[in-house]
Amino acid sequence: MGPTLASAHVSPPENNGQDRVLFLVALSIPIAMAAALVAQGLTHLIGFFTNLSFYGRLSSAFISPAANNLGVWVIAVPVCGGIIVGLMARYGAKAIRGHGIPEAMEQVLFNESRVAPKLTFLKPLSSAIAIGTGGPFGAEGPIIATGGAIGSLVGQLLKTNADERKILLAAGAAAGMSATFGSPLSALLLAIELLLFEYRTRSFVPVAFASVIAAGIRMAFLGSAPIFGMQPLPPPGGLAIVGYIVLGAIVGVTSVWATRTIYWIEDAFEKLPVHWMWWPAIGGLAVGIVGYFAPLSMGVGYDNIDNILDGSLIGKALIVLLVLKFVSWSISLGSGTSGGTLAPLFTFGGAIGSLLGAAAARFAPAMGMDHRTAALVGMAAMFAGASHALLASVVFAFETTLQPFGLLPLLGGCSTAYIISKLMMRHSIMTEKIARRGLRLDADYSADPLARMLVREAATPDVVYLRDSQAAGEVAIWLGSGKPGSTHTGFPVLNSNQNVIGVLTRRDITSPGVDPAALLGTLIRRPPVVVEEASSVREAIETMVMEGVGRLPVVSCEDGVRLTGIVTRSDLLGMYGKSLHESHHFDRTIRLGAAANDAAKGNPSGGGYEPVCAD
Repeated sequence: MGPTLASAHVSPPENNGQDRVLFLVALSIPIAMAAALVAQGLTHLIGFFTNLSFYGRLSSAFISPAANNLGVWVIAVPVCGGIIVGLMARYGAKAIRGHGIPEAMEQVLFNESRVAPKLTFLKPLSSAIAIGTGGPFGAEGPIIATGGAIGSLVGQLLKTNADERKILLAAGAAAGMSATFGSPLSALLLAIELLLFEYRTRSFVPVAFASVIAAGIRMAFLGSAPIFGMQPLPPPGGLAIVGYIVLGAIVGVTSVWATRTIYWIEDAFEKLPVHWMWWPAIGGLAVGIVGYFAPLSMGVGYDNIDNILDGSLIGKALIVLLVLKFVSWSISLGSGTSGGTLAPLFTFGGAIGSLLGAAAARFAPAMGMDHRTAALVGMAAMFAGASHALLASVVFAFETTLQPFGLLPLLGGCSTAYIISKLMMRHSIMTEKIARRGLRLDADYSADPLARMLVREAATPDVVYLRDSQAAGEVAIWLGSGKPGSTHTGFPVLNSNQNVIGVLTRRDITSPGVDPAALLGTLIRRPPVVVEEASSVREAIETMVMEGVGRLPVVSCEDGVRLTGIVTRSDLLGMYGKSLHESHHFDRTIRLGAAANDAAKGNPSGGGYEPVCAD
């Protein structure tokens, strides 16, 4: 008589993959350990190449190239580094070029989080060479990319699905950032805002574990002191907070200009009549020339950030560093070499904030702005405006300085920078490169309305069903009668206990090979695919796609598999349309009102809508 009741395929309740959380957490631990060790190793590797290139000695101590005595020969060092990086990109892996984070985002969004295994050693090596020969980059971008590559590699070796590989990649990336700056919470937020694009338990818990473990390993190597030490900041007053908000707006505009400059330079390199392999050497020439006149512009520059935040780097020296390091960084990064963006952005934002804060303290002392707080706000606001990672920027500035009185100014300044940047620039410094490759992405995420709607709200309660004891010939005659309900395409089949045992289509019943005397229960060839009335519309859609069906009987499983309704693709689309109508009602009202005003003024459009092209 067909499939048994126990074989019914009921859509499983949505649990966000809770049964796999522990598995992903277990994997995130060794990934974090590996990423943290890579972070320490890359720091020593940068020190090794810096000592070798600028001081002619064999040492892995982390040191700035600014104190070198090479004279004019310093120009040749970044050029040599650029040549090596170009050769590595040409004959090793082209993916080593760039910031690191955009490339990781692209793998998450468009390549099922699959990163080539060779990038786990080529990316950090190329970055160490680029930075160790004077490149004005941060080490954090390459470390984040390498940590992500380690997570992806583990996911590929264990044959996880794309969603789980994304989580493991994000865990490795967050561990890399946490191990670099000792900032586990901001690393988690950065992963959510730039890599995960979601906030689910199964996603952020493994990433959180990875961030914490990596931070713990960093503490074992370097201690628990914040990476950027500052004397305690004064509590901000009301006028000062207004000033920091205005400062955030200025830095937000600057972040847009900086991002556009980077990609304008990148476009200029595309027009050069030489192979891209030689572009990093050309960028290295700019680094060397600038470095000859401003040695502080070369290298990672974490000490520059320290000096800006503690107020020891001010005035003309700060202006020179700001301008020349930006010139050096933008040309070199636009050339496609390997290096990070975070530390340079912090340097530029901190410098602008310090200068504006000092100006406010001199010309508007009544506002009570502190130039060190302004530097901190500028540092974080530049990153918020350029990367569109608002929460990560605020928390990062706090974690790396541990200044509680900076939180309120940070929140105001970064929010303003973020809003202005979003208004002026659709894509961030991280996503512009992806968009230029013709790939579409939306970094904003929100709650899925279909996950909140229940199937019972979409289902049709009056179901036309068949009995398993009916004869096929009898039902075939009814199907051709044109009576109400007989024109449907598919029908649930119930047994004597009113339980669903399967679904039959018109073709199943009326095919020439079907014996008219056969009972419908014998025609069922697969277990029933049903959905519970308490399931979400999202679960119903996923069940339809996975099972390849266009309709689902809706059941209550409290008493067997009792039929309570039926839901079709059209019903589910109707629910989605309802959601769209509710979410866009306000916008539609405004547009209709504007159209009516146009019509009243004699607008030739007659009050209708004009085509809008999404850019």
